[in-house]
Amino acid sequence: MDPLEDVLALLDTRGRLSVSLAAGGDWAVRFAPPPEVKFNAVRRGSCRLEVDGVPEPVLLAEGDCYLLTRERAFTLSSGPDVAPVAAGPLFARAENGVARTGSGDDVLLLGSRFTFNSRARALLLDSLPPVIHIPAGTSQAETLHWALSAIDRELRHRDLGATLVSEHLAIVMLVHVLRLYLAGEPDTRTGWLAGLADPAVAAALTSIHRDPVRPWTVSELARSASVSRSTLAERFRKAVGRAPQEYLTEWRIELAAKRLLQGDETVSAIARTVGYGSESALSTAFKRVTGTSPRDYRRQAGGRCDARTPSGGTTATAVGSAAFDRQG
Repeated sequence: MDPLEDVLALLDTRGRLSVSLAAGGDWAVRFAPPPEVKFNAVRRGSCRLEVDGVPEPVLLAEGDCYLLTRERAFTLSSGPDVAPVAAGPLFARAENGVARTGSGDDVLLLGSRFTFNSRARALLLDSLPPVIHIPAGTSQAETLHWALSAIDRELRHRDLGATLVSEHLAIVMLVHVLRLYLAGEPDTRTGWLAGLADPAVAAALTSIHRDPVRPWTVSELARSASVSRSTLAERFRKAVGRAPQEYLTEWRIELAAKRLLQGDETVSAIARTVGYGSESALSTAFKRVTGTSPRDYRRQAGGRCDARTPSGGTTATAVGSAAFDRQG
């Protein structure tokens, strides 16, 4: 797999289709900070998006989509200077999967939410700006609209395999948003994803992800990227925000963290699997990165999983279930 596929697989991504929002006339809806990544598509009409901490509003036209990657309050409205209503009570009164505000239904928004049940969520989300706007007419927007329509049909008709199809379509939407971000202007990209847009850094990341057990040196990674050692070190740190060997350590720890939750492997066995010669070597690196030991991490995370699954079952890995949710 390539680095993006690796990270998305590790994140245990879950998608849920939200209740739609229909509005008309003068209207405004204020949303509390979403605990998950929020996605919306404007199916009809136009509106205005204002996100706390983002200086300029985003004007959304019919066919536009956007992704909110931070836990920040936001407002959707017909325009400025309209007193907003709270989203919570409005969506609690939704009927037939649609919440309504204002007068009429000139505007229709359909959306979903993504959750990431992994320590590695920061690796992906911290690389993204608070808002990613996908204008109508782009190939990515067309694919996103197709995926949303297909999810809607699958979950309403509940044909055989509907949940599985919806799960994967949700990831299709997310991947296309990330592709659009990577295809943007170089100066607008920062963080780990920016590294995937730099050919030399992407080659080094691919080498690390292909063989994380190997004791990579910067010189070896530079040869895999066909650049000098100093060039790779500079470009890698500028794009990813850390040195190549720091990233290698952190990626190994992410892999170890997931294995600690997936089964009953001993810490010694996991250490060998992710590139450490002994349990003590893994424990030292793990505590340096996470602030806790592998055994304590497994125990603490296991308690949280038990709280979420009273029957004692394990939570799903990879893509989780997609379903309608009464959050906007």
